[in-house]
Amino acid sequence: MTLSRRRFLTISAGFACAPGFAQANTWQGRAFGADVSITLRGPNSQTKPALRQARAQIAEIEKLFSLHDPASALSQLNTTGALHSPDSRFVALMRAADHAFTVTDGLFDPTVQTLWRATATGENIDVAQRAVGWRRVRFDAQKIALDKGQALTFNGIAQGFATDEVAQRLKAHGLQNVLVNIGEYRAIGGPWRLGLSDPSWGHLGTRTVTDTAIATSSPGAMSLGCADHILHPVAQPQWSTVSVEATTATLADSLSTALVLAPLDQITTIKQASRDLGRVTLVSGQGEVITI
Repeated sequence: MTLSRRRFLTISAGFACAPGFAQANTWQGRAFGADVSITLRGPNSQTKPALRQARAQIAEIEKLFSLHDPASALSQLNTTGALHSPDSRFVALMRAADHAFTVTDGLFDPTVQTLWRATATGENIDVAQRAVGWRRVRFDAQKIALDKGQALTFNGIAQGFATDEVAQRLKAHGLQNVLVNIGEYRAIGGPWRLGLSDPSWGHLGTRTVTDTAIATSSPGAMSLGCADHILHPVAQPQWSTVSVEATTATLADSLSTALVLAPLDQITTIKQASRDLGRVTLVSGQGEVITI
């Protein structure tokens, strides 16, 4: 599954930021099957080498988490059921996924890859559902092991993780005004003004981000037969779009995916319990916008 295909990219960057950013340098390309961009402000002597390193970094992260590359670390794990001496970034993403699973009471679960594949290909859904279960995955710095029949997808978190990794690298270069878009957005400095849209209801407003991240998921942006493409063995989509602002794009990405499946009271509880979450914007199937 192409990572970008799970969602309608409901956050679109207009780069309508402060006038001083008018000469910002922007790189646009492709990663994780989607259009991506990095916009930053600074002298060419600083921005050009930083962008080269960022592009190389994106390619490295794709090599870890791509489902389409049979040589990727994720593909090897799914094929063999185990990954020995995993890259530290792979372990970091596993820990982030585990956190999202816990926070959402299991709504975020990377083992739904088996269910997604069965739904897309017409395989036995009951067998695929029995393979779902993040708690049966074992991992540490030495080894990652799946239970029998399991496979992982990091659709719903890897783009956010890549966004954070690149943003942190650019900040380490001394760049203070940066907007990274790898399916999710992470701002260094700002303000950056972004447009919020829904695939059914169109443009719904704007969001301004400064030193924060934002991610958006819309289950109806792609369908698998009669099913939406954000899947869970028990829960069903409750919202047309969910947009989450958080301290990291990794967290915003994973929660925007999972909270599509959550009722309002559960979302409110999660929001109130986390210091790392900012605004959560929900769009109902009737086009009502709720911000908490």
